[in-house]
Amino acid sequence: MRALVTGAAGFIASHLTSALLDRGAEVIGLDCFTDYYPRRVKEENLDVNRHRPGFTFLEARLQEADLPSVLDGVSHVFHLAAQAGVRKSWGQDFRIYTDNNVDASQGLLEACVGRPLHRFVYASSSSLYGDNVAIPMREDALPQPVSPYGVTKLAAEQLCYLYSVNHGVPATSVRYFTVYGPRQRPDMAFHKFFRASLEGKPIVLYGDGEQTRDFTYVTDAVAGTMAAGDTGVPGRAYNIGGGSRVTVNQVLAIVERLVGRPLEIRREPAQKGDMRDTYADTTLARADLGFAPAVTLEQGLESEYRWIAKTTARA
Repeated sequence: MRALVTGAAGFIASHLTSALLDRGAEVIGLDCFTDYYPRRVKEENLDVNRHRPGFTFLEARLQEADLPSVLDGVSHVFHLAAQAGVRKSWGQDFRIYTDNNVDASQGLLEACVGRPLHRFVYASSSSLYGDNVAIPMREDALPQPVSPYGVTKLAAEQLCYLYSVNHGVPATSVRYFTVYGPRQRPDMAFHKFFRASLEGKPIVLYGDGEQTRDFTYVTDAVAGTMAAGDTGVPGRAYNIGGGSRVTVNQVLAIVERLVGRPLEIRREPAQKGDMRDTYADTTLARADLGFAPAVTLEQGLESEYRWIAKTTARA
């Protein structure tokens, strides 16, 4: 396997790169270090793989990279580069999301036309479902995203589908459900919860805390992504979820047990674009990919807590 991993300095993609290298693959990592969160954090993610045999890194925007050269000899594309974040995708910033999530994806897919790829795997999102679908969410539900971010993820996923059926690009999508774990982005809830508790600061909770999520540990997300690169059916999308639906209040109770002290919680109104509930039906991923989550929420939260405690102490 010779794989291109876009967004290689990011949270999930840095773990994916490690797993591919462990498997003996050659990996070309590409990242442009968008300023959504500090470059220092992404450089630390990249350092995990930077000097490993078989890894090559290219700093470039997809829209400006010499894609024919980058893709030369590549057998697998794992496209994880994207502008992240639901709450910042409104207003004028929407242009950043369409540029990095839609236009960049279309350019990469176009560059893959006619190439002998084994698979093109796109990292999609549960955000495309919205609030009007049945729980658990199935891939054949009508997507109605409630955030501009979700709209761009849906658009890029549809581009994967049309390049598959019209141009034969073997593209498949994995719809991640709230991925967490070591190296999680600093803007994400679990990271913020642990960091605030360790620093003795209040935790900000948007909404009543009874909203539910299907939280997915990062190694499970990576396993599903790699399986899609092996046996994913071109043109299909797969839910990749952690296997349990819990409220944010339940998560906070686990966080409190792990840190060993009561949490100070400051409650704020729910934010526009935040979905009320998510829960993945992973039947299709089990059938086609052999996917089954292996890490419980308690195990995963303990692992992330240890990582954040270590990085906080080092800082």
